[in-house]
Amino acid sequence: MPDLSYLRTFDPDRFKTRGDQPTMKAVVTTGNGSYEKLEYCNVPIPIPRPGEVLLRVLAAGVNNTEINTRLGWYSSSVQGGTEHLSETHNEPGIEDGGWNETTPFPFIQGTDCCGEVIARGERANWPDIGKRVLVRACMRLNGFDSLDNLWMASDFDGAFAQYVTVPASEVFEIDSDWSDVELATIPCAYGTAENMLHRANVKRTDRVLVTGASGGVGSAAVQLAKRRGAYVIAVAGESKLDSVRGLGADQVITRGSDLSTELQDSSVDIVIDNVAGEQVGKLLKLVARGGRYVSSGAIAGPITTIDMRDFYLKDLTLIGCTAWDEPVFSNLIDYIEKGDIRPLVAKTFELKDIATAQEEFLKKMHFGNFVLVPPL
Repeated sequence: MPDLSYLRTFDPDRFKTRGDQPTMKAVVTTGNGSYEKLEYCNVPIPIPRPGEVLLRVLAAGVNNTEINTRLGWYSSSVQGGTEHLSETHNEPGIEDGGWNETTPFPFIQGTDCCGEVIARGERANWPDIGKRVLVRACMRLNGFDSLDNLWMASDFDGAFAQYVTVPASEVFEIDSDWSDVELATIPCAYGTAENMLHRANVKRTDRVLVTGASGGVGSAAVQLAKRRGAYVIAVAGESKLDSVRGLGADQVITRGSDLSTELQDSSVDIVIDNVAGEQVGKLLKLVARGGRYVSSGAIAGPITTIDMRDFYLKDLTLIGCTAWDEPVFSNLIDYIEKGDIRPLVAKTFELKDIATAQEEFLKKMHFGNFVLVPPL
């Protein structure tokens, strides 16, 4: 595994144009704040460093994480859900907004990237020029024996641009008839969901409860859990229940229902929960002895209360998931190429319309993923 620590080193002048240097269109996020922090502008095309490849971005997905990072939600000083920081807030920038570290503003966001290899730096011997690839957005800083990780578009420049440079070790060739837009829905949501199922060791005999099942990670988790043969119980808004059922969910429950009346205590083996908030304690009561509760998000709020007796008397395992394990991304490539999963594209936008896309995204009226397409 190559040393990726260099990705933390930014050239503070990298967005300044110089003479006849080739430029590209990009969205530069300049700081914590609302949509005025998204600047669509010309910046120099990045040059691949040793071990890197230059990709032409074909399509880039829209995710919660870009919005949360821009608003500073990941700071431990924020204790409410992801709606706590509104798009119109006038609070000063949150210095520790990126997982309690300083967010590297200004930088280019964009976690999901479907791209074409345009050039290779020294010591980057693959993939071949012209290959279509997906980028593994979560990168292990010190190899897979350590959980230290970096995220493209949170820790270094991402795909909301016409071109992006990434370590060659983090790009995966894809042989599929899916469109560029369809492929761009996969990396963040499906990688996160597959990592949660992998860590929880979901098997055919398991009963799996998925909260937020109409969201990007939740809908991916439904598909991926069904692919493993599990019995899937999905919680989603009433207007989206049919869509979630169409993904293969065996049982659907309307969001806001009292889960303790819909399901018996100790009736599920695994909970896949990115909603969190006040319901976590109730969810643990639903988990059977020896079961697992897995989370990689907390859109309803990061602060919760649990009854520790549910945790230790039932020998439960609580699993936090951020760093992707080694098999996760290659698994996804395999699933796509075999036709085991399908993409969920809700709507596409031009890159310049990113503010419109994020504003509509936050309304949560869609089912599937939003994708941005850079100019040719």
